Amino acid sequence: MKKFIYISIFFVLASCDKQLDVDPTQSIDENKALATPQDVKVTLIGAYDGLADGDVYGGGLQFTSELVGDDREVLFRGTFTTLDEMWRKTMTAGNTQVLATWRDSYVAINRTNNVLSALSILDAADKSQVEGEARLIRGSIYLGLVNLFAKGWGDGDNNTNLGVPLVTTPTRVVEQVDSRPRASVAAVYTQILEDLTKAEQLLPATSVGDNTGFATRDAATAMLARTYLIQGNFAAARDAAQKVIASGKHALSETYADIFDDETGGHETESLFKVIVTDQDGVNSMNTYFAPAAFAGRGDIVVQAKHIALYSADDPRGKFTVTASNRLYSRKFNNQFGDVVIIRLAEMYLIRAETNFRLGTAIGATPVSDINRIRSRAGASTIAQADLTLERLLLERKLELMFEGNLTQDIKRLKKPVGTLPFSDPKLILPIPQREIDTNKSLVQNTGY
Repeated sequence: MKKFIYISIFFVLASCDKQLDVDPTQSIDENKALATPQDVKVTLIGAYDGLADGDVYGGGLQFTSELVGDDREVLFRGTFTTLDEMWRKTMTAGNTQVLATWRDSYVAINRTNNVLSALSILDAADKSQVEGEARLIRGSIYLGLVNLFAKGWGDGDNNTNLGVPLVTTPTRVVEQVDSRPRASVAAVYTQILEDLTKAEQLLPATSVGDNTGFATRDAATAMLARTYLIQGNFAAARDAAQKVIASGKHALSETYADIFDDETGGHETESLFKVIVTDQDGVNSMNTYFAPAAFAGRGDIVVQAKHIALYSADDPRGKFTVTASNRLYSRKFNNQFGDVVIIRLAEMYLIRAETNFRLGTAIGATPVSDINRIRSRAGASTIAQADLTLERLLLERKLELMFEGNLTQDIKRLKKPVGTLPFSDPKLILPIPQREIDTNKSLVQNTGY
C-alpha cells in the first residue's frame, strides 16, 4: 500500500482547500470513496502498486514458478521453510508464502474491480485508458494465479477442473455473498482472455523510450500471446506475437547483459510490461532470493552444474553468473532496485518461432531465423536449419527465459516431468491457503492437501 497511500496524499494536498475540510472517520462511505475522476485514477495507481507487490509480480509469482518447477537445476539453501517446501515439493496448506501470494493478488484484483466499477464518472478518453489499464492488471494476475493454483490447461477437463475464484466486482464489506467458489479452469481463462482482449482494444500504442511501467497495447497483446501459447492455440499465439514484433515500437536490447542492467537502460526497448522499482518505492523479490549478499540479496537460490550443462560452450548465457562464497548465482537480478520485467520482446520471438514451427508456417520470419536472432544477440553461434527440432527450439526458450517465472507453466503445457513427478502431479500445484479454506466454506482444497 505504500505507493498508493503516498500518491493519495499527494493528490489530496494538490487539490482545492475544501477537500481538506473532512470529518474524521474510521471508514469512508463507498458512495464517496470514488466520487471524482481523480479518485478513480488514484485507485488505479493503487492497483499498479498491488501488481508490484513483492508477493505478486514484484517477484512472488515468478520465484514460486521457478522453485515449484525446478528439477535440481538450482539449490535452495535459504532458511525460509515456506520457499524450501516449494523447492522440495512438500508444501502444506499452511504455507505462509502461498497465503501471501493469494491474499496480495486478490487485494490487487479488488483495486482493479473498484476502478472498473467507477468508469462512468470519467470522460470518454480517460475511460478507455483507465479501463484498459485495469483490465490488463487484472487479467495478468489471474493468469499468474491459475498457472500456480490449478491444473494446467488440457490436464483433464478444463470445464470441471477447479481454477481460482473469479471476483469481478468490488468487495468493500466482506459478507456471505463474498464466499466465492473456485471457478473452472476454462472459466478463469475466459475471463483472462476477455480482460486482455479488451485491454488491447482500449489501450493506445506507445513509442520507444516511453516505457514507464504503465500498461500499453503491446503489453496486452504480449500477455495474450503468452495465454494463447499456454492454451495450445498456436495460430492465435503466433499472430499476437507477430503483432507485437511488427509494431516496431520495441527492439531487443543490444546485448544480453543489457536486459538486466538498469544502469545502462538497455532493457527499456525490450521490456513490454514491468514493475518499476526505485530506492523510494517498490520491491524486487527476485533480487532478494536470487542475488548473493554482495548485491543486497539473501543468496538463497544457487545455480547448479546441471543447469549450466544445458548451454553449449560458446553460449555466454551459460556464464551469465556471479560467484560468491564458492557458490554460483544468476546475474539476472543483481540490482536491488532493478525493475522487475514481467514480459519482454525476446519471449515474443520465441513464441513466434515455436508456433510457426508447430504450424509449418513462416509468419513474420522462419523459426530458425527467430532462434538465431536470439542466440546471436546473446553472442552464441547460430543453428543450421537442418538442426532445428522442436526439442531444440524449446530448449532455446528455456535457456533465454530461465529464472524469469515461466518454468512451471511451461512444464504443465509441455507435459514434462519434474524428476520422478509427472507434469500432472498434485505436488506441482499450490494448495489453497488453509486460512482461506477455513474462512470460505465454498472453497475446495486441491488434491493432496
